[in-house]
Amino acid sequence: MFYVWRCRNISKTAVNEQIRDREIRLIGEDGEQLGIMSARDAMKLAREADLDLVKIAPNAKPPVCKIVDYGKYRYEQARREKEAKKKQRTMEVKEIRLSPNIDVNDLNTKANQARKFLSKGDRVKVSLRFRGRELAHINYSKQILDSFYEKLEDIAVVDKPAKMEGRTMVMFLSEKRQ
Repeated sequence: MFYVWRCRNISKTAVNEQIRDREIRLIGEDGEQLGIMSARDAMKLAREADLDLVKIAPNAKPPVCKIVDYGKYRYEQARREKEAKKKQRTMEVKEIRLSPNIDVNDLNTKANQARKFLSKGDRVKVSLRFRGRELAHINYSKQILDSFYEKLEDIAVVDKPAKMEGRTMVMFLSEKRQ
C-alpha cells in the first residue's frame, strides 16, 4: 500500500521550511528592512536569532518575510482579529409588507414598527404587494410608499427608491447618519 504524506498548513502563513521561494524581502526582528535575499540565507539569520521566519505578505513581489517568534505572532494576530470582530456590526434587513388598500391607522402602525427597526440600526425593506386588479393602480400605490417615508423622514433616508419587481413595489430605508 502506498501512502502520500502531505504537509498540511493549518494556518495560512508559511513558516520556516515551508517557505520555498527563491528570493524574499526580509524584515528583521525589530522592524528594519534587511533587503532582498534567498530564503536559505533568511532562514540562517532566523536560526541565529533563535526565532522563526514567517511569510507575512505572500502575494507581494518578492514575498515579504519577517523574523519573529511564531507563537507570539499568532497570538498578536488572533488578538487583532478579535478586536476587529468586536467593532464589526452586522446589519440586518427587516421587511415591512404593505397592501395597496391599507388604511391610515394600519400605515401608522407599520411606520412605528419600521421606526423601531431603524433605531436598532437595521435596514428596512418596504414592500407593497399587488394582487389581481390592484396592478391597475400603481400610481396611487406610489403615493402610499411616499407617505410611509414621510412618517419616517426624521430618522430615515431612502437607500433605493420605490421600484417595481414583478408584482411587488420595493423601497429600502436606512437610518440617517448624524
